[in-house]
Amino acid sequence: MQYTAGTGRTVAALATVLAAAALMTGCTPTGDGGGADGPAAPTAASRPAEPTATGGDKGGTTSSGASGGSTGGASPSSSSSGGASSGGTGGATKKPCTVDDIKVSEGHQADVRPPGTGTGAAVVSVTNTSTSSCKVYGYPTVAAAGNGSPEKNKPLATTRTGPDATNVVLAPGARAWTKLTFVQVQGEADGYCASGATPGSYPTVVIGVLGAGMHQIAMDDGVFAFCDDKVTVTAWSSVKPS
Repeated sequence: MQYTAGTGRTVAALATVLAAAALMTGCTPTGDGGGADGPAAPTAASRPAEPTATGGDKGGTTSSGASGGSTGGASPSSSSSGGASSGGTGGATKKPCTVDDIKVSEGHQADVRPPGTGTGAAVVSVTNTSTSSCKVYGYPTVAAAGNGSPEKNKPLATTRTGPDATNVVLAPGARAWTKLTFVQVQGEADGYCASGATPGSYPTVVIGVLGAGMHQIAMDDGVFAFCDDKVTVTAWSSVKPS
C-alpha cells in the first residue's frame, strides 16, 4: 500500500512538471524571432507594393490621369462646340446674298467724276429685298449690255480702287454701294476719246454681284457713255460714295 501511494505521488509530480514545461515552451520565442524584444518581421501588408506589369502599363495613364485626360479632352470639345454654334449663327446671319435676295439700282451720276461730257462716274447700289440678313462682298463686274443678247455683252477691263473689300452684312431693306468710274468722253455732240478710240454709248450695262448673279441696269438719266471699254470700280461698301 505504501508503494502504490508513493508511485501515485510520483506520477502526479511528474505531470505537474511536464505541464509547466509545456507552458514555458509556448511562451518562449524561437530562434527566428531574435528575442522577445526584437523587431517583428514585416508582414505583406506593411511591405511596399512592388510594381506589376499592369501597374507599369498604367504609368502614363493613371486612374486620375485618365480621368483628367478625359476631362481635358472634353473641355476643348465643349469650347469647339460653342465656337461652332457661334459660327453657325454667324453663318446664318451672314450668308452670301443670292440673286433672289437683292435688287440692283439704276446708275446715278456721281457728284465727283472726271471732267468731260460722258457719264464719267456712276454710283450703283444693291438692296437686300429678302426677309433675312445676307452679305455682299468683293467687287462688281461690269459689261456693256448686248441689246438683250447676253452672248453679245462686252465685258469692260476693270481696275479696282479704294479700300479693300470686306463683307457687308445687309439687314432686310439695307443697301451697299459701289462707284463705277469710266474713261470720260470729251467734246460736244458725239464727243471723242483722248485715246483716239470711238466713244461707246449703251442704254444699259450688266453688273455682276459675287454669288448673286448678273443684273442689267440703266442710268436714271441718259445712257452710259464712255471710252476705251474700261472702268474703275470700288468694293461694295455700307458707305455711299460721292
